[in-house]
Amino acid sequence: MKELLRSTDPTIIAFASALLEGEDIDCFQMDVNMSILEGGIGIFPRRLMVHADDYDDALKVITDNEIDLGR
Repeated sequence: MKELLRSTDPTIIAFASALLEGEDIDCFQMDVNMSILEGGIGIFPRRLMVHADDYDDALKVITDNEIDLGR
């Protein structure tokens, strides 16, 4: 798995996940539990991971939709 993007905004993660799933690219959200534990104050970013073989295609989908990678 490779990190595709990170964000403290859950709507960006949800939007990016929906775009990737629409292109049949599997993705996985990491650090969801940590961001819930912090009480929603936005300190800990969530990460969106994709399989290494899908990384280039996923990166194209994200950049074509002008989503900030958060790095």
